[in-house]
This record gives sequence, C-alpha cells and structure tokens, in this order.
Amino acid sequence: MTVPSDRSAAAGDRHADPARIDSAEALAAGDPSGALRAVAAAGPQLREAAALAAEADLASLADGGRPRAVVVAGVGTAARTGDILATVAGPHCPVPVLAHRSAGVPGWVGAADVVIAVSASGRSPEALAAAEAGGRRGARVVAIGPPDSPLESVAARARAPYIAVPRRAPARMSLWALTVPVLLAGRACGMVRIAEADIAETATRLDVDAERCKPGNDSFVNPAKSMALDLACAIPVVWGGTPLAGIAARRFGDMLAANARYPVLAGELGEVGRGRVGLLDGVFGSLAEGERDIFADPDDDSEGTRLRIVLLRDDGLDGDDTAPPPDTRRADAVAELAERRGIRLDILSAEGGCALERLASLIAVPDFASVYLAMAHGLDPMSVPAVGEMKEYLARTST
Repeated sequence: MTVPSDRSAAAGDRHADPARIDSAEALAAGDPSGALRAVAAAGPQLREAAALAAEADLASLADGGRPRAVVVAGVGTAARTGDILATVAGPHCPVPVLAHRSAGVPGWVGAADVVIAVSASGRSPEALAAAEAGGRRGARVVAIGPPDSPLESVAARARAPYIAVPRRAPARMSLWALTVPVLLAGRACGMVRIAEADIAETATRLDVDAERCKPGNDSFVNPAKSMALDLACAIPVVWGGTPLAGIAARRFGDMLAANARYPVLAGELGEVGRGRVGLLDGVFGSLAEGERDIFADPDDDSEGTRLRIVLLRDDGLDGDDTAPPPDTRRADAVAELAERRGIRLDILSAEGGCALERLASLIAVPDFASVYLAMAHGLDPMSVPAVGEMKEYLARTST
C-alpha cells in the first residue's frame, strides 16, 4: 500500500540530527509554518489578550456577588486554562473551580454560578454547548474565542461578555491568549488576586526566555535546544513537584506529543509519585545490575531506548505567609532514586515572584524544546496529519 506523501513527510527520521537545529538555513527549512515564531510570540500574545480583556465588560460578572462555583468549559488547551485558574487562585480560593471537558455543563450549575466558555477556534462543541446551557440555566456566562465566531454569536444571544482574541496560531500555541482572559474573569468574580504588575512581569519573563531560546543561539547556550537533544530518542517522563509545576508538566506532555510526536508520561508527583515511580525499575528504566557497564559512556545510546526524567520544581511561596511551605520530599526522592539507577534526569526550577510568572518560567523553555525536538527529527511541528484526520472523522460521523 502506498503511503500518502504528507504522512510520509510527517513521519520524520527516527534519529534526531543536531545539525537540523544548528544552522539558520536548516532551521528555516525545517519550520515552514513558523512554529518557532509562534512560540516566541508568547509575551506579546499575553499583553494583547490582557488589553482585550480589559476592554470587555467583565464588571457584570460581579453582579450578584461572589459565585458559588466557576466552570471553565473547553477541551485541549482551553481546558488547561481552567486548571491554571484553579492553581493561580491557590488553596485559599473561596470558590471551587472546575475545568469541564464535556459538552454542556454539570447538572448542578445554576444562577449562583459562573460559566467561562473557552475555544481557540470559536467552534468547539463543548464550549458552545456550555455557553448555551449556562445561559439557559441563568448562570453568569463569559466566553473567550476569536472574533466573528459561532461562540461569539452564542454569547451575544445570552447577553454575555465576549473577549474576542484573534487566532494567530494553533490552539496549543495560543495558551496565553486564552489563559489571561480566564484569569481576569476570575478576578472580576472576586476569586483570584492578580495585579497588572503580575501580568507585566509574566510577559517580560516570556520575552526573556524567548531571547534565550531564539534559533540563532547555539545549543550550548540555548536551554531549549539542549533540552530537546537530551530528550532525543528517549521516553520522556515529565513530573511536577507541586500543583503549579504539575500543570507545567502536563503542558510539556501535550506539546511533546503534538509537536514532536513523542510518547510521554506527565503529571504531578502528588498523583504519580507512588505507583508510576515503579517505571524507574522497568525495562526502560534501570538495567539489571549485571548488565550495566560502569565504564560505559553515559551518552551512548547503544543500550536502547531509556527513560529521561524532566523534573519541574516550584518552591515559591507567592508571598503568602499563611501557606505551608511546599513539600519537596517527593521531588528530592525522585532525583535520588533516578541517580541510584543511572537514569538521566534534568531539573527545571521555577523563577519569579507571583504564581503566574513562575508558571510561565516552567512553560516557556519546554515549549521551545518541543519544537526543536520535532525539527531535529525532520518533522514540521505545525503539521500533524493525524489530528486533522481525527477531526475530519468526527465531523463526518457526527449526528
């Protein structure tokens, strides 16, 4: 059977070639759709979304006082915004936040609640159904998506605020354009404290990391290129030591799967720090003692595919003296267990004063790394035929 040419091109090369991400010519040829440019635009994207949200009538969300609960409805990257809202709001948030990934809204949603419908395309069935259902039940509704979309029409019928964010890249490259309006909607509801300075500092952090990870920087000074080459031909295991770092870990897993087409295990150590830590003793983890050559080059891949652990750490207190210090014991244990077994491990620590900036510091470099890893294998990070084929199938079979 002949494989279609677009799938053949999307298959890439099993072996990563550092030369593909080292020269300007190779980088230009390997990124025809501008994935690096899209990732580098995170800071401007965040600023634009904040300005657009400021122009929307979010004050109406405060009518009726603090909501009983907030439902953030969407799928994929849109759903991640609900996770981010809950985490940035912190454990003392007086309002429960639910990231809802199914069509409609939970049965308990009513007039005392807020529904935030999020869709990068403005056509997500889940977001559309949530906005419609929330409006019918009398909930306060706000919607976020591109201008002139079906979601904007639903919001208009529900007389709900709509934050029109231009779509300049695929949904996974639009995390900050979708996240900032959700956070500001949460602030309008009185459930999250986020200052204008926090937004400005987060945007600056993204700008700084984009400069560090720009294509013209060689691998030895570019942290994203180094991370990509470290992960090449390994099975990435990305673990976050805290809830905030866990969100960044799952985000990295999403980007590795979509951009580089890598199988990846990702999550928060509080969830995976027991059963899944057994991976370290599996066939892709430590070798049997008698099989390990103590004189072998640690960078030699002749032993076959191995795990590569990326440990994301966030030890910040976010200025909250009442919050308990972060529990770092699981992260410390994973680092020690990996060292005992000869499993390579990279640690990325959060930087910044507020929770949003620290989250950005854990997302920016891995986002770039996922793109560089795709390119090192000869893959176009933006072109993912299987995703398009799945959407076509679902559209064809929908009733």
